[in-house]
Amino acid sequence: MSIQEISLSGRKKIVSNKEMTFFERMYLIAIFKGLWITIKHFFRKKATIQYPEQVREMSPVYRGQHMLKRDELGRENCTACGLCALSCPAEAITMKAAERTADEKHLYREEKYASIYEINMLRCIFCGLCEEACPKDAIYLTISKELVPASYNREDFIFGKDKLVMPLDIAMKNAQLKNAN
Repeated sequence: MSIQEISLSGRKKIVSNKEMTFFERMYLIAIFKGLWITIKHFFRKKATIQYPEQVREMSPVYRGQHMLKRDELGRENCTACGLCALSCPAEAITMKAAERTADEKHLYREEKYASIYEINMLRCIFCGLCEEACPKDAIYLTISKELVPASYNREDFIFGKDKLVMPLDIAMKNAQLKNAN
């Protein structure tokens, strides 16, 4: 048994060096096949849209900017459990837990809260795993079209609680809509 006959995978194929015909050597058939594909594309519907006049409809699974939710009383839902940071494949979320004091009862639902909650938007891949991992439904990805505003400084891409926490007026509107239903 020679080395040319051995096949470790069992998928060895023998290639024949058959002589090409005149038309195959001229590559005319291949050229006409390529031209036929090009001509077919002339008569298909265009995938391009004229952006400012036409707006592409968003996918139902679109995930936009992050937001930390508040409850109907305006208190933050986040309890700093850290599951969102653990589930983040890009390791974009950092947080620091703190104990709630007596005078902060109106701000936080639980005794433990996130005193520092930051998302590095340069690392975030908008996968939505943080949203799925949160047991308190505290973080969610909005349907906002603006993801991250442009900037020249890296510090501007680290979103803290000042940019992430839901504004109080929106939280109150959500509570009114829940009570109406």
